[in-house]
Amino acid sequence: MTRILLLSDTHSHIDDAILKYAKQADEIWHAGDIGQLTVTDALAKLKPLRGVYGNIDDHIIQKEFPLNNRFICEGVDVLMTHIGGYPPKYNSRTRKEIQTNPPKLFISGHSHILKVMWDKKLGVLHMNPGACGKYGIHTVRTMLRFVIDKSEIKDLEVVELGKRGQ
Repeated sequence: MTRILLLSDTHSHIDDAILKYAKQADEIWHAGDIGQLTVTDALAKLKPLRGVYGNIDDHIIQKEFPLNNRFICEGVDVLMTHIGGYPPKYNSRTRKEIQTNPPKLFISGHSHILKVMWDKKLGVLHMNPGACGKYGIHTVRTMLRFVIDKSEIKDLEVVELGKRGQ
């Protein structure tokens, strides 16, 4: 069993509220728009970290993190990218990979809108954790927590960190 904290769009922001939840996880996954490596450095000091770079991330972050990150967590095939679209309208960069070799879990960020939905046709669960930073269009800072147990994704929880300006 692996407890996951999924976050995105920190835009250089890290605080005690984020770190509190990070300490409770077994792994932390960041879906891009990190902003500064101080964010991921703080998270990686606490738990194993997986991530991707986003559209605001500079060449330094791009050397540290890939554009796409495909991996297996327990028995779950995961594909994470920052800009990926939503079922069934994936963007042109991710569509072919998802359609020809669907992961069980597809993660993206970018929109600042928390969304979890099924692609029933392909059997893919899509997660976007919203944004936990203080910059962007969102009004509430959010993250997701869930458990991967063998090949099962369960115990999904929305974490609200308060209003964006706080």
